[in-house]
This record gives sequence, structure tokens and C-alpha cells, in this order.
Amino acid sequence: MHRILCVLLLGATGPGLAADQLPSWNDSPTKAAVLDFVRNVTADGTEGFVPASERIAVFDNDGTLWSENPLPFQVAYVFDMTRTLAARDPEVAANAMVQAANAGNVKKLLEGKHHDGLMQIMSLTHAGMSTEEFDDSVRHWIESARHPRFGERYDRLTYQPMQELLDYLRANGFKTYIVSGGGADFMRVWSERVYGIPPEQVIGSYGRTEFKLTDNGPVLTKALDHIFVDDKEGKPVAIHQFIGRRPIACFGNSDGDQAMMEYTTINNPHPSIGVIVHHTDADREYAYDEKPKSSGKLFTALKDAPKRGWQIIDMKRDWKTVFPSTSQH
Repeated sequence: MHRILCVLLLGATGPGLAADQLPSWNDSPTKAAVLDFVRNVTADGTEGFVPASERIAVFDNDGTLWSENPLPFQVAYVFDMTRTLAARDPEVAANAMVQAANAGNVKKLLEGKHHDGLMQIMSLTHAGMSTEEFDDSVRHWIESARHPRFGERYDRLTYQPMQELLDYLRANGFKTYIVSGGGADFMRVWSERVYGIPPEQVIGSYGRTEFKLTDNGPVLTKALDHIFVDDKEGKPVAIHQFIGRRPIACFGNSDGDQAMMEYTTINNPHPSIGVIVHHTDADREYAYDEKPKSSGKLFTALKDAPKRGWQIIDMKRDWKTVFPSTSQH
């Protein structure tokens, strides 16, 4: 009897009963669709098989891989830098957009097609810095700043289910990219440590950078004019420019990701999947879609999802946990 029991226990960990690849996800149609999609494109010799070289998965960052409320985290960084700079320089303090930032007037900063006020204060706080200085500034902020609601470092407020998804996709031959409206340089400081996504696989908004050979060696300086905003229709353009392959899997959370979702899933020669994170959990995170606090508006993409066959992650229903265990509240 003891021998039979041992055989049964050992068999429970074998191929027939594989471990749950996404343990922080509840069983749901969305989880099943993701698992079925990965099985389909990785089954060699089948009609749906996609070679590993073409298994490209793209992820928005803010609101998709980590939280974005009450402000996108890079905006929180910019606000902190703006306050520091304004305290030292009266001319900066007199700038209308700096005053809006210091007053927390996010609506004012996000006006215009490319959030003109936000771009202006980013230029004030970033331009003229060497890339090394900027990296050090971001690194120090990540280590010291705390989220106003959760009291955690910002880089600890990543979504545990999405971290599992990144690992699962990479274990199945996918190359994972961030394609975000956030600044590429800002994300590249910590993306590999936090997500396992190396800097060269991070695509984001960027401005011009200047090269100069100094007595101390090569220096790259951020100029932040001629800014490219990696949002909405800019995302497919950036994917073409920097990846050169069409994704087969796309994950986003807002209308800003809709064009990327369309590019991934409409008339793709390979099987493809689009997945939208819907923020429905005010207790563990936030609940918003059409009327977000600052960014992440989700209306047209949610409306188009049924006809496009896009999957919806209902955060409250589909995720057992939201943040890593050290960050749960």
C-alpha cells in the first residue's frame, strides 16, 4: 500500500499533471486563452506553429506591467525633480507648467496631442544631463521614493500575474519587449532587474541625444527636442522601426495601446492574441476605464475587443493576487 501511494504521489508531478504556469491567475477564459495560444504556436509540426525567431510579445508598461495611479510613475519622478529644480531656480519656479506640476494639476499638463505641458517640464528637468547623470538620478529615485497609497518602492508595485506571464512566455521561446509611452531611458535603468527585459528590448518615447568626445571620454547628453512619443499610432511605427518583426502577442490596458493591438492581431499571417488589462479592483489596486485619474483611458479598445477577439483580464475576477506578496495591502 505504501509503495502504491508513493507511485501516485510521484506521478502527480509528472507530465500528465504539469505545475500551474500562472499560479497567481484564477482559472478563467482569459487564462485558458493565453495558455491555449502558447501551446498552439509552440507545437512543432502543427498548422499553428510559429518559429521561435518570430515569437514576439509586446507589453505596454504603465497600467499593464505595473500600476499607473494616482500618476504614471515616471510623472511622479518628474514632479519630484521639478520641485527640486524650482526650489533652486526662481526662473524655473515661475514657469506656468512647473506651477501646474507643483500644484498637482495633471489635467493641465496632459493637454494637447502629445501632452505638451508634461513634455515641457520633462525638457526642463532632463535636458542638458548626460545619460549617466540621468541614469543615476532615476536609480536614486527608484531606491528612495515611495508610492503615496501603498508606501512601497515603485518598482515593487509590478503585477505578479504579469511577471509570471513574462516568465512563461520566455520559457516557451518568446522574446518579450516593452513598448510604452514612458521614456525609454527611464525604463532602461531598471527593466532588466525588475522584469528580466534587457534595455535593448525596451521601446519608449525619446528625444534627441548629442554625442561629444571630452577630455574625460565620450559623453551622451539629453537634448529632448525632436521628441518621439511612443503612444497610440506611434507604437506600431516604433515596433517596425526598432523590432523589425510583427508581434504575435500584445498586452495593453488603454486606448493608447489599441493601434498596437490592431497591428498585432488584424491580418497577421501567424496566429496572434491581444489581451487588455481592465482595472476593476479598487480594493487591491484601482478601478477605472473610461474616466481614469490621470492616464490609462480605456473606452474604444474595450468596445472593440469583442469583434476583434481580444481577451480581457478582469483584475478583480482573474487575479488571485495583484502585487508581489511583500506589497499586498
